[in-house]
Amino acid sequence: MKALFLAGGKGTRLRPLTDHLPKPMVPVMGRPLLERNVEALKNCGVDEVVLSTCYRADDIEKHFSNRNCGVKLRYVCEDIPLGTGGAIKNCRDYFDDTFLIFNSDIVCNIDLNDLIRFHRKKHADVTIAATRVENPSNYGVIETDDFGFATTFTEKPKPGEEKSDFINAGVYIFEPKVLDLIASNRVVSVEKETFPALLKSGYRIAVYRGGSYWIDIGTPEKYMQVHRDIFSGLCCVPENDFLQNHIYGAEGAQIHGTARIVGPVWFGRNVRIGANVTVGPNVVLGDGFESGRGCVIRNSILWNGVSVGSGVSIIKSVITSGCHMPSGIQCVNTVYSQESKRPFVI
Repeated sequence: MKALFLAGGKGTRLRPLTDHLPKPMVPVMGRPLLERNVEALKNCGVDEVVLSTCYRADDIEKHFSNRNCGVKLRYVCEDIPLGTGGAIKNCRDYFDDTFLIFNSDIVCNIDLNDLIRFHRKKHADVTIAATRVENPSNYGVIETDDFGFATTFTEKPKPGEEKSDFINAGVYIFEPKVLDLIASNRVVSVEKETFPALLKSGYRIAVYRGGSYWIDIGTPEKYMQVHRDIFSGLCCVPENDFLQNHIYGAEGAQIHGTARIVGPVWFGRNVRIGANVTVGPNVVLGDGFESGRGCVIRNSILWNGVSVGSGVSIIKSVITSGCHMPSGIQCVNTVYSQESKRPFVI
């Protein structure tokens, strides 16, 4: 089976995290989200993955050229952004059988094997994974009939006018014949244009309501939230179970005897922590992190290659790769990068 990842977006709302990094490559627990999602497909019979890219496409190809994800990778780069539907159509030559499609900014615990079984049982032309949210007006709302098939799609209805609290989760199964209804060489929204057109033409769109967790990492707030959810056990990642073990990776770190580690904490490689430093709870320390004395780091995500001087305080913040924070800096509710510092509300 084959799968397609829509990985061409600029991630504008996630800036400055995406100023120099494609949104799908933003690290979740120290590993690029796209890498995590591609590797997860091995367990449901996927052996070939197409990555539809646009923004900073070379960064994605370079990363995966040094990785063995257990599946064959192909790349289709858009000259200009074509939207979700246009990107799918642009990859049509690679798909001649049932295939999976994923928005690449999604973190979810959907049983893909069960999703595939559901699609086949329904004899659907398209299956859309749906998830229930508290505020559906921010998303594409799906209404269904008594048999689990979509009847209407409403993109971002006004608050109070939602007729369902189930939204499009950005995970689909397509039959290849569906691609014939998507226009070529222009911007197409699969959510606003393709799905309503399929319904009008009599195609069967099944709606799968499985899955225990879903979030898109489209903003710094949501990026922080997914890490809190992993630390709390609400969201599961294969290699870390923080309900069983509160600290991962510390055995490879150089930690001063007077430092204090308060789990849950995740350590990358070659971490060095100075005297009288407190780390945790809810902290990710990327590869090569190094601190001076007397620092406090809580509820924060530090990417690879970050170093901090003495007396630095980092609370509820994201520090991007390669940053050096001078001694005495106080960083609270902030995205801190080499080029910009932008506060945001958690």
